[in-house]
Amino acid sequence: MKRALMTGCGAYLPERVLTNDEIAQRLDTSDQWIRQRTGICERRIAATGETTADLGTTAAQRALAQVGMTANDVDLLVVATATPDETFPATATRIQARLGMTRGAAFDVHAVCTGFVYALAVADNFIKVGQARTALVVGAETFSRILDWEDRGTCVLFGDGAGAVVLEAVENGEADGRGVLSTHLHSDGRHHDALYVDGGPSSTQTVGHLRMEGREVFRHAVSRMAEVIDEALDANDLTPGDVDWLVPHQANMRIIEAMGRRLNLPPDRVVSTVDRHANTSAASIPLALCEAVDDGRIQRGDLVLMEGMGGGFTWGSALVRW
Repeated sequence: MKRALMTGCGAYLPERVLTNDEIAQRLDTSDQWIRQRTGICERRIAATGETTADLGTTAAQRALAQVGMTANDVDLLVVATATPDETFPATATRIQARLGMTRGAAFDVHAVCTGFVYALAVADNFIKVGQARTALVVGAETFSRILDWEDRGTCVLFGDGAGAVVLEAVENGEADGRGVLSTHLHSDGRHHDALYVDGGPSSTQTVGHLRMEGREVFRHAVSRMAEVIDEALDANDLTPGDVDWLVPHQANMRIIEAMGRRLNLPPDRVVSTVDRHANTSAASIPLALCEAVDDGRIQRGDLVLMEGMGGGFTWGSALVRW
């Protein structure tokens, strides 16, 4: 059995910074109101003409460069996104072409804010069974394109960005305990109306806007993510004290803090970027992960727990020894 080592990462954020104060100039809200309820201070917004594939390509290129690879070394590209460039083909194939990757497979995974964990699980399983040796997993979103900018309950919460990681296959016995230890995925489609986009090619032939029942989402997020954290630890016969870093989905500071308390981790062991990035959906976990790797917080051998929940509902976790 092979094991997937996470060997590198890359990130990209659009240049445009949109602050709470700017939003407050056109909506009945304030910087203080947004900060107190979400922890968000600003978010990045893709430029006119800048697409999800553009963001994802740059993040992927940076991840490959970090480990000294080129697209010729990659035989699997999995892109997690809820904001694809087109209905079809997959955004992954657009990124594949821009990278110059001409072999293997490229496809999208759609699980909204849990998308990166889902995509990581797919790539990990491809590597475990020997169908891929080197995989790129990308989370990329342009959520600003599906927001109702007149709805202060949702438009203040989201931003745009992309993150990517490189997975490399090694023999299980040669991994020295490192790599993707396990992934855990769940969904419950009964909760559609709590978080969805009111458009689509089959239903309305429009793109639509994001709609959310914030309190309902918050209630489920706290309970479901706590469950999937416990599931990951139990599956690996570990305790909360074994975790070095929590890298959660960056949806809301209150949820992030609740998950840190669940593991009894001090705040400086919980990677948080929500104040600067807001909720970037499938991009939020790899963006936060890459920041903590690049600034030296996450070191080789550290046990990293990632978790998230998104529309559907979907939720999941991944436990990785860096």
